[in-house]
Amino acid sequence: MKPALRLLEFLPEHQRPMMCFDLEVGLRRNNVTHMDWNQVDLERRMAWVYPDQAKAGKAIGVPLSDEAINILKGQIGKHPVWVFPYKGKPVKQTSTKAWRKAVAAAGIAPGFRWHDLRHTWASWHAQDGTPLNVLQELGGWATAEMVQRYAHLSTEHLAQWVNRRVGLRSAETPDVFTTEKEKAT
Repeated sequence: MKPALRLLEFLPEHQRPMMCFDLEVGLRRNNVTHMDWNQVDLERRMAWVYPDQAKAGKAIGVPLSDEAINILKGQIGKHPVWVFPYKGKPVKQTSTKAWRKAVAAAGIAPGFRWHDLRHTWASWHAQDGTPLNVLQELGGWATAEMVQRYAHLSTEHLAQWVNRRVGLRSAETPDVFTTEKEKAT
């Protein structure tokens, strides 16, 4: 099991759906902890982050996966305003003693932050072959440079190029390992 998923079994109950949702959509912590039901349209399978809530100051459309929809449906009725409430209010802090204890119990290195879930989401997308321009848009990054940190995790887009040259397959290819003495004869 992936370490981030192992973390789920040690988290407090109220944080589990919130963490799963974040791993499905890759939003920043505050955009998940303070998401309200006015930002969700289950029928259209969309959520959004308002410009004043986004780091880059631009609205972010969030297409919802089947799993994200299921998580949100499980939150219906828990609070009339907040999607992921804790004691009737939005979660204010995720890096709590309970979080650090869960991180340790899951065998994850100390210092793993809630924001690292966003990096995990992006890494999983890159590993699964999501094009970086699509990942940039999904994650709401303003520049391609921010997404480039995940590029090394995926090589699928390179596979089409590796067999383009004849290389060592051809008998007519000169032996590049010929010694100087053999070249002289």
